[in-house]
Amino acid sequence: MSGHQWNLARRREELVARSGAQRDGLVTHWEGIVAKTAAADRILSTVRRHPVAVSAAIAGVVLLGSRRLFDVSERLLTLYLLLRGVRR
Repeated sequence: MSGHQWNLARRREELVARSGAQRDGLVTHWEGIVAKTAAADRILSTVRRHPVAVSAAIAGVVLLGSRRLFDVSERLLTLYLLLRGVRR
């Protein structure tokens, strides 16, 4: 093997090792992206399935404010649980 061929073989090995390291880095980075997009997809599919409920929740936050909406929601949940317990 001549000196030039040996240099090319060594360079090829370096490039293969570097591309392997980059591939591993991409796989690691990709897993984080997939997890984030899966969460966003779950949120979007919920919005698509229940557009009226989501719109009502947004309107409630805008009109009442988050703190007051939380108080009203807490009372409604308590009332719901009481009525459900009475039915049984």
